Amino acid sequence: MARAVFGILGLVMACAGSTGTARNEVTFTAYSPLARNEEIARRALSPLTYRRLHEALAARHDALADQTIDLARERFDLYIPGGPPPARGYGLLVYVAPWDDATQPQRWRGPLDDHGLVFVAARRSGNTHNVLDRRLPLAVLAAENVRAQLPIDPARIYVMGLSGGSRVAEIAAMAFPDLFRGAVLNAGADPIDGDFGMYKPPLELFRAFQRSRLVFITGDADEDNRKQEDLAQRSLRRACVLDLRTEVALGLGHEALDARSLATALDALDQPAAIDAAELRRCDAGTAVELENALRDASAAIARGARDQARALLKAIDARYSGLAATQLLELDARLEH
Repeated sequence: MARAVFGILGLVMACAGSTGTARNEVTFTAYSPLARNEEIARRALSPLTYRRLHEALAARHDALADQTIDLARERFDLYIPGGPPPARGYGLLVYVAPWDDATQPQRWRGPLDDHGLVFVAARRSGNTHNVLDRRLPLAVLAAENVRAQLPIDPARIYVMGLSGGSRVAEIAAMAFPDLFRGAVLNAGADPIDGDFGMYKPPLELFRAFQRSRLVFITGDADEDNRKQEDLAQRSLRRACVLDLRTEVALGLGHEALDARSLATALDALDQPAAIDAAELRRCDAGTAVELENALRDASAAIARGARDQARALLKAIDARYSGLAATQLLELDARLEH
């Protein structure tokens, strides 16, 4: 660890008063409790899926491995802006690419410098890899290692992705709002009601996610993803995630942002929070009533012995509300099974 720390801190000293510095094939050594399999499963799976996973493991007298990532085998690409760190520390932008190769942000150096953002991206984290086993823990470990080695402002740790990587960034922002305080979703986003594998985390984490800023930016010629972006935003607003910004990458299709578009996205990301507290309370109250009614219907179906109907109702609640209803779901599921 000491060698890695010295190397990156040396880059900071070299960058002071100069243009930024890129470093390729960086290795990290520090593991984080946030990247443990158990923690990722708790945050990213629905409550019933999480329970079934542990039931299956118990039946085999097995357990989850602590970590799926062997950092000695992983490589990351890093960019540190020029000049001394800002007074509160650098911001940090963790990038999730759809490809496996290096992500070297030459075209993005200007916006990263202007916003005082360190950039880090894992290799071998493209769309062919498993989200929970690789892509999500790699993003978490990248953030944790950089902030352990550089002066980073915890209020400006963001996650960004492109296409399939953007969908991973959306999951990361929702599952880890205590780490990632905002996200740039570039040409990829999905609804969070379970239909696309995105589940709301436990309630306390979801409340933190509601205070996050999400910036959607897609090329004006990327019509399919702009439509999917609209669906994602409707789902988020139904779930009372209200601090959403939409930008358009002019002249682009389904491709990475150019410097001008990234600057636009980062400007939107760094603006002060814009959440109407009264609107959020009204929205949350409406969700609570809807959830209470759904749970009451499921409980009634169990009480009258309509097991198939009860299972379908619990499955729907598990998908739509997930961690918001974890305690009640698990209690009703236990009643149904006994």
